[in-house]
Amino acid sequence: MEGLLLPSERHKTLTGLVNTEPIVGAHLPRAQKLQWFLSESDWDERKVQAERLRLLRQDEITAPNAHGVLVIDETGDRQDGHKTAHVGRQYVGNVGKIDNGVVSVTSLWADERVSSPVDFEPYTPESYFAKGRNDPAFRTKLKIALQLVQQAVEQGWPFRAVVADNFYGEDRGLKQGLQKLSVPYVMALKPSHGWYHPEDVAGTLQDVAHEAGWQSAKRPGKWRAMTRTFRDGSTQQWWALEIVAGPYGPDKTQRAVVATTDPETLPDASTWYLVTNLPAPTERPAPPHSFAQASVEEVIRLYGLRMWGEQSDKQVKHALGWSQYQVRSDQAIRRHWQLVCCAFSFCWYHSSHTSSHAREEALKRSELQAFPQTSVPEDAVGTGKKNQRGTSSSTTAVLASGTASSTRMAGALDHAAALLERLVATAPATCVATPAHMA
Repeated sequence: MEGLLLPSERHKTLTGLVNTEPIVGAHLPRAQKLQWFLSESDWDERKVQAERLRLLRQDEITAPNAHGVLVIDETGDRQDGHKTAHVGRQYVGNVGKIDNGVVSVTSLWADERVSSPVDFEPYTPESYFAKGRNDPAFRTKLKIALQLVQQAVEQGWPFRAVVADNFYGEDRGLKQGLQKLSVPYVMALKPSHGWYHPEDVAGTLQDVAHEAGWQSAKRPGKWRAMTRTFRDGSTQQWWALEIVAGPYGPDKTQRAVVATTDPETLPDASTWYLVTNLPAPTERPAPPHSFAQASVEEVIRLYGLRMWGEQSDKQVKHALGWSQYQVRSDQAIRRHWQLVCCAFSFCWYHSSHTSSHAREEALKRSELQAFPQTSVPEDAVGTGKKNQRGTSSSTTAVLASGTASSTRMAGALDHAAALLERLVATAPATCVATPAHMA
């Protein structure tokens, strides 16, 4: 665990975690023990997950609440070879193209305070199945996503809505599945998302947004000003539009909302096209068993949690070595991922519970204890070219406060705090409408 928590400059491979030389050091006993621990031992990673989630849910700081969201996303990483479980030619998000890699669908709970990985499931490409996509055992990413939501509901996870990007938002079957589960959602759509319409009438979200009457901030047409505030105190002026066209409207089963920083140009990087089944505020009594009403600002707040939660999730998992496993079996990969989730959760727990005095005491104790077998004997392994380089600097490195009293692995507690510090500052805090005269 301490090896996973070290700065990302240190590789989180099997040899890196036990502090030995790549390739040659893989044959040392301590590397073989870790390989056995992940691949051959009899511990159950699902029990570890259950305990991790139990601890998170019983703690008042990290416990989920009904104001947060359940983020559905996928993580893809490039992997060489063809013998690793789930590897195949497919779209890999981290490289932005079709490549050889492993993809997993993940669920994450997030609010304005913390984010917690809930579950994950690797996607197995159709080439692994005798009948391809027609094989009964084959599951699409969309089906896996729905199953993850169902599991979260069965486990009693509270959340205001499921949020996801346009890969999931564009799928009608997934939205119908969520509706059957009585689960509210806020998901993205493509700008070109359209419906049947006469030739001379706007028939896509982007076209309707362009025809909403925007002229200037003082003459916004149908656009509504709103301010997004972040944990670091910074604010952003955004504009929101409730779509009333085609199958969407505040009085219909599904609503569509466009949010942007610039209604005139609708820049791709800061424009969201959203669909939700949360009802619009109304003075009429809500029908029984309906979802709680949500204003346009609330819809945008919920999706904003996805943007922060998803990006922090990816950054932290990358720093903790999510893709740096040196194992091939499905069981070993799942165990590695589970340990990364434990390290992720520990970062939040440590950040929330460790006072400055306690942190100093922990670092002092760490200084006095040597990590077993962290140095590599010269007669067993060479120094290696990477270790012969001169002094280098890194903006993300964590410097020691003094000289170590003995050979050991560098302390990881300080990095756990630093890892979260740059993420928390960008977390969204509030999303409120701006009065017209202040726009």
